[in-house]
Amino acid sequence: MPVKHANVVERLQIVADAEGLTSRAGTTLLSGLADRVGLTGSLAAAMGGVRKRRSRHDPGRTLRDLAVMLADGGDCLADLRALRDQPSLFGDVASDATAWRALAGLDPGRVAALRDARATARARVWELAGAPARVILDLDATLVSAHSDKEQAAGNYKHGFGFHPLLCYEATTEEALAGVLRPGNAGANTAADHITVLDLSLAQLPGAVPGPGVLVRADSGGATHAFLDHVVTRGLCFSVGFDLTEPVRKAVLAVAERAWRPALTQAGEKRDGAAVAELTLDLSSWPAGTRAICRRERPHPGAQLSFTDDNGYRFQVFITNQQGARIDRLEQLHRHHAVVEDRIRCGKDTGLRNLPFRGFQPNAAWLELALIAQDLLAWTQRLLLNGELARCEPKRLRYRLLHVAGRLTKHARRPRLHLPRGWAWAEELLTAFQRLHALPQAP
Repeated sequence: MPVKHANVVERLQIVADAEGLTSRAGTTLLSGLADRVGLTGSLAAAMGGVRKRRSRHDPGRTLRDLAVMLADGGDCLADLRALRDQPSLFGDVASDATAWRALAGLDPGRVAALRDARATARARVWELAGAPARVILDLDATLVSAHSDKEQAAGNYKHGFGFHPLLCYEATTEEALAGVLRPGNAGANTAADHITVLDLSLAQLPGAVPGPGVLVRADSGGATHAFLDHVVTRGLCFSVGFDLTEPVRKAVLAVAERAWRPALTQAGEKRDGAAVAELTLDLSSWPAGTRAICRRERPHPGAQLSFTDDNGYRFQVFITNQQGARIDRLEQLHRHHAVVEDRIRCGKDTGLRNLPFRGFQPNAAWLELALIAQDLLAWTQRLLLNGELARCEPKRLRYRLLHVAGRLTKHARRPRLHLPRGWAWAEELLTAFQRLHALPQAP
C-alpha cells in the first residue's frame, strides 16, 4: 500500500534571501494608537526632567515601547528587542540599559504622573469611543509567584511565594484602571488597600463620569465596614460577597420556600436549578440601605458539597446598597463580577505573570506598564476592531493580527507595508489601519 509522506519540511527548499520582512506587522497598531490618543506625548511630559543629560531616547517614548512590548507578549526587559530589531516599523527603540534607566526613574512621584498621563489618554479614548452606559468597577486580588528572593516577596495563603497585587478593571470596556503591588502575605480583605485602589480607579475616569450610577463590585474580601463606608462617602453603589457565617446561614434556612424566585442567566433568561431570595438580617452596622441577597443553586455534576450546604443546594450571599424590587436582576449583575477573573488572566498574559526585578519599586513600575499594555489592547479593540476580534483575548489577537508577517518596500519615497493576501484576517487588519489613520490626532 503506498504511503503518503506527511513531513512537509523534508520537501521544502529553504533559503535565506528575503528582504524587508517583518513578523509583527499588526503590532504597529498599538504604537500608532498610543501616539494618536496622546498617550505617548503624555508619558513624555510625565517623564520630563528624568534625563540628566541629552540623549536620543525620550524616557516617555521608551515607556511607551515597553508597554507595547508587553502587549505584544513580552515578559522581561530583554523582550524589547522584538521591537528594536525592526526599526522600519517601530523607529529607534532604546537598548535594555536605557530602558532600565527609564524604569528606575519611576519613583512614587513619577508613577503618580504616569497615572495622570493614562487618565488623560483614557479621557480621549472615551471621547472617541463613548463612555459605557454604566461604569462598573471590579476589584480583585491575585497571586504572582516569585522564583527568587525579591524585595517584599513573601509567603501567601496558598503556600506559595511572591506578591499579592490588588487590581481594578472596568467591566464593560475591560480597561485596567488601577493596581497596587503588595507583598505575598498581604490580606485579601485589607480595607486600606481597597480604598487606595478604588480612589486610583476613580481618578482614571473622565471628570463627568463618577457619580451615583457607578457600581463597585468585589468578592467577600471587599466586605469590610471601612471600605464600604468609603464607597458610600464617594456617592457610589456597592455589591460585594458576604461570608456564610452562622447568623447568615440561619437566615438562609429561615427563608420560606415561596419567597425564592428563579435566578437569571446573563442573557436574562430563567436559570435552571437556581433561585434568589432576600434575607432578613441585622445590617444596621453597615451603610444605610444595605440589603443581603442569597442565591441557591444545584451544584454541577461531580461537585463536592460542604457540610454547610442544605438539601443539596449551594448558597452564595452578597450585600448591596442598590434598591429595587428585582432582586434577580441585582443578583445577575453581581454574579457578572466573575469576569474579573478573565481580565486578570489576560493581565498575566500581558506582563503580570512575571515581575522581573529585584527591587520592589521597579516591580511596582512594571505593574503600571502592564496596566498600560492592557489598556492599549482594550483601546485597540474598542476603536479599531469589530466582531469577534473586538472581544478575543490577547493570545488570539496576537495570532490573528499583531504577529502577522508583512513585507516592507518603498513607493514614491514612502515606506509601504504589504500584508499577506491569503491571510484570513488580512482585511480586518487593513481596516484597522485605515481606522487608525482616520482618528484625529490628540492635541
